Amino acid sequence: MTNVNNALLTGLDQLNANGQQHLLCGGLKGIEKESLRISKEGVISQTTHPKALGAALTHPYITTDYSEALIELITPPFADIKDSLNYLRNIHQFVYKNLDNEILLGASMPCGINGDLSIPIAEYGSSNIGRMKHVYRHGLWHRYGRTMQSIAGIHFNYSVPETLWPVLHKQKHSSLTLEQFTDAAYFGLIRNFQRMGWLILYLFGASPAICKNFFNSRPALMAQFDEFDDGTLYHPYATSLRMSDIGYKSENQANLRIDYNSIEGYVNSLSAAINTPYPEYEKIGIQVDGEYQQLNSNILQIENEFYSTIRPKQINDPGEKPTLALKRRGVRYVEMRSLDLDIFNPIGIDEHKARFIEALLLTCLLQDSPQTSDKEHQINNANQLAVSHLGRKPGLELTQGNQKVLLRDWAGEILESMQAVCAVLDLDNTHKPYSSSLAKQGQLIENPDLTASAQMLEQMAQLKQPFARFALNTSAEHAQYFKDKPLDQSQEQQFMEMAAESHVKQQEIESDQQIPFEDYLKQYFLQV
Repeated sequence: MTNVNNALLTGLDQLNANGQQHLLCGGLKGIEKESLRISKEGVISQTTHPKALGAALTHPYITTDYSEALIELITPPFADIKDSLNYLRNIHQFVYKNLDNEILLGASMPCGINGDLSIPIAEYGSSNIGRMKHVYRHGLWHRYGRTMQSIAGIHFNYSVPETLWPVLHKQKHSSLTLEQFTDAAYFGLIRNFQRMGWLILYLFGASPAICKNFFNSRPALMAQFDEFDDGTLYHPYATSLRMSDIGYKSENQANLRIDYNSIEGYVNSLSAAINTPYPEYEKIGIQVDGEYQQLNSNILQIENEFYSTIRPKQINDPGEKPTLALKRRGVRYVEMRSLDLDIFNPIGIDEHKARFIEALLLTCLLQDSPQTSDKEHQINNANQLAVSHLGRKPGLELTQGNQKVLLRDWAGEILESMQAVCAVLDLDNTHKPYSSSLAKQGQLIENPDLTASAQMLEQMAQLKQPFARFALNTSAEHAQYFKDKPLDQSQEQQFMEMAAESHVKQQEIESDQQIPFEDYLKQYFLQV
């Protein structure tokens, strides 16, 4: 066992010795799941967000992401992951009752698109905040293309149990205030996840293949892939092409150095990117013929434009910048963003994955987490790219510190370090669900053919189906699953009431006196 793992056990031993190990249990888990609305023929929807689902601007649990067709389903945070998954299932049931003749695509990589202009940008109404959300997405189109923005995934939100923080603070004999200690510990978790997060791509990546139509707007990128069939490109050992570098046509994000060594460094470096002009984006212009093309011409328009595998998060007040919320109130939870949709599961994620992720995040929290250098930042990115493109390749080596190690060996080491955490999370549960989830993932490390990415390619080959047909048929099975399981009448009524309330709330926002949009943007970006 490595020194890192010994340090983890030492921390757990202290909790165990004091009878406080149970404080690791009960962290809040929430899920955000994106899915493309498509026709039963497999074509991306050109219709507006269904009115029966509520107003995308103001509904707390049903909204849109980049596109009017890219629905986003959000659960409240729950201490029991079963509650989170049940809520996500309930949302799906309500959505499916109101989709008319459409279905939700169960795969992360989009199908049924025909160039950028086939992807409708999301609309949020006439209020200043609604216009800002739309213009931001308009800017993403000009910077990266709409096609990349139509990729779907799952975000796993996790907050450490509040009662654990004072105990860890005392255990570490920290000279920081409790609030400072909490922020520093969350950033330690984030840095460790950046070191180990490639494991999520290997275990749960489910995007080894892509429709050729994905490259209609950028055909030059097709040359780097093998041809699976007439309609599909792939890498034979790929795990999560969604998390690879295929989406970017600008190098500015690849060259960003966001500081994860402290909350101050993170806020300052992200704020600098939002306030630094970028010549390529200055050529686009902010307004052209009176129409906004983007929010500004800086490296990032706003914080959300920075694509990262994991983010520190705080709940924003209305109109408040995310960096300012972090600066004022610290980190409230982390948002893990590297999970593909599980095409073999109707809601895109199962309990085993969710429990494994929670245990991994806690392991990242409890292990020592040295500050990250620029060199390590590059190593972490290189490891992620290697696993996304080649993760199942026999003998694949990653860089760990100053040496090359086999992915299989490093993965086994990580799982070994998680055993003690899983044992604690399993307290008072005779079924040992966390340890069971850990064992299940161990099988995938021993046999890469069991991973979702390998299973997808195998089934596509057996059925002689291109990716688009396989994804469409599987998505149709998901649709039938939900139609066969109608939502409880009282729960359906609750969702109907939330939808109605969201429309009223949007109308109230739009009926308020609005200052000129240009002034609104100035005030937003001047927040300090």
